[in-house]
Amino acid sequence: MRYFFESCVEKKDEGYMIQIPFNVWEVCKLRDVIQADIVLDNKIIACELLPLEKGNYEIHIKDEDAVTVELGTPHKILLHVTGSLIRMDQNSPYSFENPIRKIDSMQVIIQPEDGLCGQACVAMLAGITIAEVIMVMDCREWQATMGRMISALNYFGIDHSDIIVYTEGKPAVLPKCCIMMERMGRYCHYLVHYDGKFYDSNLGVLSEYDMSKLLGYLEIKC
Repeated sequence: MRYFFESCVEKKDEGYMIQIPFNVWEVCKLRDVIQADIVLDNKIIACELLPLEKGNYEIHIKDEDAVTVELGTPHKILLHVTGSLIRMDQNSPYSFENPIRKIDSMQVIIQPEDGLCGQACVAMLAGITIAEVIMVMDCREWQATMGRMISALNYFGIDHSDIIVYTEGKPAVLPKCCIMMERMGRYCHYLVHYDGKFYDSNLGVLSEYDMSKLLGYLEIKC
C-alpha cells in the first residue's frame, strides 16, 4: 500500500528523519523496524521505518539521499510499504471485475453503537448490513483500521486507489467517492463522501463538512 502526505526532513542524532502523520500499527499492521521506500523530490529512496512509541514511526533515510533535500520545509512524500494489508479476499466470490455492486448511489447506515463507523462505511459502499461486514472483517467495536477496511473492500470487489492521501486538515478537493478519516481522540472516525454529500454513521447525511477535521481519505473508484 502507498501513503501520500507532507512532512519535513530533519537532522537528528540518529540521522535524517521524516515524521509519519499516522499510526503505523493501525494502518499497516506491521511492527518493529519496517523496510519501505519513498518518493521524495521525484527520487525513489529505500528507507527504514523506525518505531518511536505506541505505533508512531519515523522514516530514516541515508545521509547520501538527504544531502540535496531542503531541511525543515514540507515535502510531498509518497511512502510505499509492502505486505501491509491483512488478506481476507481469498475465496471471495467477488473481484474488481465482478464487484458486489456498482456504486451509483449511496444510502446512509447508522451504526447501532459507537466504534463501528469503519464497518458502517464498508457496508454503505457494498450495500449490505454492518453485521455482514463484521463477518468478513472479523473485528468488533473500535477495531476497524483503514488496513482492515481496504482488505474488506478487496473482498467485496470494490475498486479503490492504492494511495491513502493524508491532508491533515489542509484544504483538499475530494474525489466523487471516498472513505474519509478524521481524528477522534485515540481513534479515527470514518465516513463516506459520495457525489458532494457526506454519509456519517453517527449524524446521517450531511451537505457540508469542516475540512479542517479531515486527516485523510482513500478514493473509491466508481
